[in-house]
Amino acid sequence: CVCVCVCVVVVVIMRPMLLKGHERPLTRVKFNREGDLLFSSSKDKIATVWYSSTGERLGTYAGHNGAIWDHDTDWSCSRLVTGSADNSAKLWDAQRGKVLHTWEFKSPIRAVAFGPGDRLVAMASTALMKQEPDVYLHRLTEELQGTADGAPAMRLTGLPTTVVRILWYPTGDMLLTASEDGCIRRWDAETGAMLDCVKLHAPARINDCQWGPDHVCFITSSSDQTAKVVDAASLKVMKEYRMEAPVNSASMSPTMPHVLLGGGQEASQVTTTENRAGKFEARLFHLIYQTEIGRVRGHFGPINTLAFSPNGRQFVSGAEEGYIRLHTFDPDYFTRNYN
Repeated sequence: CVCVCVCVVVVVIMRPMLLKGHERPLTRVKFNREGDLLFSSSKDKIATVWYSSTGERLGTYAGHNGAIWDHDTDWSCSRLVTGSADNSAKLWDAQRGKVLHTWEFKSPIRAVAFGPGDRLVAMASTALMKQEPDVYLHRLTEELQGTADGAPAMRLTGLPTTVVRILWYPTGDMLLTASEDGCIRRWDAETGAMLDCVKLHAPARINDCQWGPDHVCFITSSSDQTAKVVDAASLKVMKEYRMEAPVNSASMSPTMPHVLLGGGQEASQVTTTENRAGKFEARLFHLIYQTEIGRVRGHFGPINTLAFSPNGRQFVSGAEEGYIRLHTFDPDYFTRNYN
């Protein structure tokens, strides 16, 4: 008697909104806390804000002279911080598009993140031109402005490679850094001491790191073709998901037991690869069973960044070809039996 287990992968067909506001590859897409606004950044030197319900472009943030690698908004979405390859980070009035403060560095800024309470901003510099890849914690004033002297309140040192993502714990006493050496490091935000260092993907690089629902766990994505869900307290791997190509970004649904992965063949080889062979789909996995349950096609280049909306009804992906695809799930997505 032979028992055969068949895994059925569904190609999910949804009519997405195609957002064209960037001329070069996307580096980060992210919803605000309420989910009504979508912020995107790109290598074309600008950041853009969109209405998530209609896909209408609300405005742009122009002022950098290099690629914008990362961005983040504060709790009330009144401030936006961006980190750029022009060796600077900028604090913006998110509603008016006005630059409120500029921090200058000696190397590109690869990652930025507001701390809880919005009084601290973390910024990670790049290991370039013999510069150390440090993380700077800058304090904001009561009016959410940059300080006049521009000196950091703290500097996290001892990193061997560039930090690509910064995650603050909701209590504000610790933060996580994800680095190109495949390691996750936990820091004491009060003393600047490194508390833990876990080699999750080493020697492969980590490409993205995002919080899961309620900040209980987080998910990493790596060039080793895996994404891992990690417990935020113990830093132990809970689940692992695998693709046949580098995973550039991964996100956890806030309402369903699902994980979304995106990536594809390296950008340098895209011109010689067709869509299907390049693995440019967004791939949906079951959080618990770790099985693939669906694919969403549409991009014709590697997916560089993706994110679920806060209510779990949408997800957005940004790719190497410069397009943003904003998907709204069909009603049967929420009623279907995935067990």
